[in-house]
Amino acid sequence: MFGTTLVLALRSIRRHLLRSFLTILGIVIGVGAVVTMVTLGKATTSAVQASISALGTNVLQVRPGQGFGRGGGGPRPPDFKEADVEAIANQIAGVTAVAPQASSSATAIYNGANWSTTINGTTDAFLIVQPWPLAAGRYWTPAEEAAGKAVCLIGNTVYQNLFRGGDAVGQRMRLGNISCDVIGVLTTRGQGGFGDQDDVVVMPIKAVQRRFTGSQDIRLMLVGVDQAYSTQTVQASITDLLRQRRTITGGKDDDFNIFDTKQISDTLTSTTTMLTRIVAAVAAISLVVGGIGIMNIMLVSVTERTREIGIRLAIGAVAREVLLQFLVEAVALSCLGGVIGLALAQLVILALVPLMQVPWTFDPQINLIAFAISAVIGVVFGYFPARRAAALNPIDALRHE
Repeated sequence: MFGTTLVLALRSIRRHLLRSFLTILGIVIGVGAVVTMVTLGKATTSAVQASISALGTNVLQVRPGQGFGRGGGGPRPPDFKEADVEAIANQIAGVTAVAPQASSSATAIYNGANWSTTINGTTDAFLIVQPWPLAAGRYWTPAEEAAGKAVCLIGNTVYQNLFRGGDAVGQRMRLGNISCDVIGVLTTRGQGGFGDQDDVVVMPIKAVQRRFTGSQDIRLMLVGVDQAYSTQTVQASITDLLRQRRTITGGKDDDFNIFDTKQISDTLTSTTTMLTRIVAAVAAISLVVGGIGIMNIMLVSVTERTREIGIRLAIGAVAREVLLQFLVEAVALSCLGGVIGLALAQLVILALVPLMQVPWTFDPQINLIAFAISAVIGVVFGYFPARRAAALNPIDALRHE
């Protein structure tokens, strides 16, 4: 019986294709919008997490100042010294390594090609705190680091713009007026919330201090924290130590700041998740509108087919069969809208992923949930018209003009 009812429902839909399509348009838009927003929201969250993971897990970033800038209109807080790095590494429990960084910018030049980039000077502790595999070449040796030799590792962006896919390892390029031997090419990290992470040249910190910054000051320390320790506990210990070393007493504010990458990741993830839910909830309103459209058209259909319903009841059909026929028709319309909405969502996602520079993912859970909701809407909003059709009096229905 159900098979026959389904065939009748599909025939009725096919007889009025345009009206059926306009009826399910709200469902199509609703399902498509919900799936698109949730999928892109999750993709954005994954991209943010990957970008922050590239900074290292369980890593504290220590900078002078009360924020990323100076903070306020006072004098610039003093930079850190090498002794500060050694004190944190030796006196704070739970610290695996401390990587100081000195940064500058210069134009990299090779064989007539040039590219403006950032130069980061650091130590081999950087590879412990923030592991970065090589695509080719090698890391510098302890002897090269101690001597401040002008050797460098280049990011993929620098490599592509200067060497254009050729062999870079063993070549010599210029950074401003300084010659530098390329000993390695870093693997790609890609774009993220922190800009192009591959647009960088990494050198021994002494080479950068001597040849670019002209001082031994350190503007950033990356502190690796053992997994067995709480980053908050280590952060508090570093704060106490630096306040003591920088002679900050009483109720004076810190002239340095410490950022926990895990806290940043958790905050950004929760924010993007909340925004995704809000946008998806707004998009879900289209599903309700689509359900109202289905109910409206089904009521019109009941009115148009009153004589047909009267004939079916007169020749022996029971009210339950009439109710099932119209209910199946409403659910079929809604499910058809759900399928079209899912297909539309995938097309939109494929178009937007390259523009947003986020990874493409297929989430079967949200697709199944969206389709199930569309089917439920067909049942909920189709029941009233179906009940009305089943409650018709056969004699009154046959008299209907």
